[in-house]
Amino acid sequence: MQHRVVAHEAWVEARKGHLVEEKKFTKLRDQLSQARRDLPWELVDKEYVFEGPDGKGTLDQLFDGRGQLVIYHAMFNPETASEHTSWTRDSACPACSFWMDNFDRQVVHLNHRDITMAAVSRASVDKIEAYRKRMGWEFPWYSSLDSDFNFDYHVSVDPGEKEGEYNYREEAIGRSGDQSERPGVSVFAREGGNIYHTYSTYARGIDMLNVAYHYMDLVPKGRDESETGGMGWLRRRDEYPD
Repeated sequence: MQHRVVAHEAWVEARKGHLVEEKKFTKLRDQLSQARRDLPWELVDKEYVFEGPDGKGTLDQLFDGRGQLVIYHAMFNPETASEHTSWTRDSACPACSFWMDNFDRQVVHLNHRDITMAAVSRASVDKIEAYRKRMGWEFPWYSSLDSDFNFDYHVSVDPGEKEGEYNYREEAIGRSGDQSERPGVSVFAREGGNIYHTYSTYARGIDMLNVAYHYMDLVPKGRDESETGGMGWLRRRDEYPD
């Protein structure tokens, strides 16, 4: 890899120039984050049922006594796994697994800021628990198999449909037209005895939640995905060659 090489003084000058742009971005990011927090809320007036290793519960119970809830919509639905080449009936999507690797150890810190973080998928609870244990994850992960939750928050669609809403627009189901599960993050708040949906983001919107990508963005090669067809390089944490 060839790159421009300069003396230290020139390097410092270039770095200072870039620092000006980084500070602008930081201020803009702070403004965008505040604007996100200022978005209106919508009341969640529908009952959803989830199942975890300790039995079934409601969305309210997923808060685990806290006032804020972040749900990662993980792509794991054994009923439609045959449509995909990247995940199976016993394994969640490798990309979603990458994201879950990134937040697993953060959950304890979030808990101390009045935030509960959990994953939700269409897979049955026994499939979820087996895969969670295989990956060594400790965060709560629930099945929404018996509810409309995934469909209402636009991360699952009927495999027979040709189009569905994703990232706030109608589009073909998946890159090859047959993908019925999508990733995303949804945020909820509990206040005055009510539950509110405050935010959802999808597609590149979840980039900000992947710490590994932020580190890749620091190094000279960046994400370096053009030669691997996007995320073709990615493997589950226990599938990389020695």
